[in-house]
Amino acid sequence: MNNKLKFIGIIPARFASTRFPGKPLAMLGGMTVIERVYRQVSLVLDNVVVATDDERIAQAVNDFGGKAVMTSTEHRSGTDRCREAYLNNGGGEDVIINIQGDEPFIHPDQIRAIMSCFDDEATDIATLIRPFAPTRPVAELINPNSPKVVVDSKMNAMYFSRSVIPYLRGVEQEKWPASHQFYTHIGMYAYRANVLGEITKLPQSSLEVAESLEQLRWLENGYVIKTAVSDIETVGIDTPEDLERAAAILAQQQ
Repeated sequence: MNNKLKFIGIIPARFASTRFPGKPLAMLGGMTVIERVYRQVSLVLDNVVVATDDERIAQAVNDFGGKAVMTSTEHRSGTDRCREAYLNNGGGEDVIINIQGDEPFIHPDQIRAIMSCFDDEATDIATLIRPFAPTRPVAELINPNSPKVVVDSKMNAMYFSRSVIPYLRGVEQEKWPASHQFYTHIGMYAYRANVLGEITKLPQSSLEVAESLEQLRWLENGYVIKTAVSDIETVGIDTPEDLERAAAILAQQQ
């Protein structure tokens, strides 16, 4: 891993959420979701900041000894929020890692994997992908809420899609998982500082609008997105039901 680069972990956290308002402050095993995320990231990175637009979240982060940076309520994406937080925090780091604020089980090895992508000087942006197991049902592969990705021989992303890519011609759909190594996308990103400044100024692209996938804007504009493979299953908290499932997993671990 490139030890010369300076990394910062930024965790975007909004209070407003259509499916689960206030989820960063939801309790999970005696600790808020955002504190669990923060503590997991801090196992790897010394420099960690929560980027929020809500004073309640900022206060909660300060209360457990973390660092929070206030950002605008007008941001369209976590990427934009990361950029403002990076600047408001003083800048200076070479690479910004954008960690989802609703992933309390994010694993240290996943953070290390995304950091290692920058050993390649050609890497502009890095993200994680997961091999789709051949034993999983094809219905899970087809699910449009689980974006797929294809990579080249250097593990650079070629395309992301909500459709199944590649399409296996002449193979019964039920047999697709066992007939090809598909990859699904894990929504954690890291960006070189200058690249983050550039991509937040780009207008939405046609492919991004079509698929509702922000990373397609970056590919359309020629940025190199390096991928790292992770087999680790994580649990994102999108709904109160997800929180119950996470609590059950946590109880099994303890």
